[in-house]
Amino acid sequence: MPTPSLMFPADVLVAYSLAAMLIVIAPGPGNILTISRGLSQGRLAAALSAIGAGLGIMVHTTATALGLALVLQTSPLAFWVVKVVGAAYLLWLGVKAIASRNLIAFTARDRQPLRRVFMTGLLTNVLNPKPGLFVVAFIPQFVAAERGPIVTQILVYGAIFAVLTALTFTLLGAFAAQLSQWLARRPAAAAATNVGAGLTFVAAGLSILTLDNRR
Repeated sequence: MPTPSLMFPADVLVAYSLAAMLIVIAPGPGNILTISRGLSQGRLAAALSAIGAGLGIMVHTTATALGLALVLQTSPLAFWVVKVVGAAYLLWLGVKAIASRNLIAFTARDRQPLRRVFMTGLLTNVLNPKPGLFVVAFIPQFVAAERGPIVTQILVYGAIFAVLTALTFTLLGAFAAQLSQWLARRPAAAAATNVGAGLTFVAAGLSILTLDNRR
C-alpha cells in the first residue's frame, strides 16, 4: 500500500487545502447559521453548529466514496426528492427566522437546546444537495488512481474539507460571540440581523430548486 506521502503529495495537499478554504469562507447557510449561534448563544453553541456542519460534509463525502452520489446524478427522481427536501428545510429556517426573529435571540427562553443547535448545523449541510454535488465535482480533481485506493483518497480529502469547515466556522462563531453584547443593546440591529439571516436561508433554498443533476 502506498505511503501517505505518496498517496497525498505535499503540493497536491496544499493546492487542495487552499481551494477548500476559499469555498469554506464563501457566505452560505452553514457559516451564517454558525455566526447566528455565536451571536445569540455564545462560543459553545457556535462550535457545536460548526461541528455539525463539518460532519454534514463527511456524510456527503462518504456517500460519494460509496457511490451513492452516482444515484443522485443518474436518477432524476432521487435527485428531485433530495432537492425538494433540502430546499424546503432551508426555506423553513429562513421563513421562521424572518417571522419569529429568534434565530438570533438574547433571552434565555428563546435559546435553543445545544442538541438542537448541533442537529440543525448537521441537517443544514446533509439536506443541502449543493455540498454533495460539490464533493462529487471537486474532490476527484485531486485524486489519482496510481497513488492508491480511490475510496481512501476521497475520504481523506473529505475529512480535510470537513475539519477546515468546522474550524473556520468555529472561529467565525467565536468572533461573532464577541459582538453579542453590542447587538443585544440594539434591538433594531438584532431584528435586522435576523431578517438578513432569514433571507440568506430563503435565497439558498430557492437556489437549490434551480439545481440540475446533470451539472
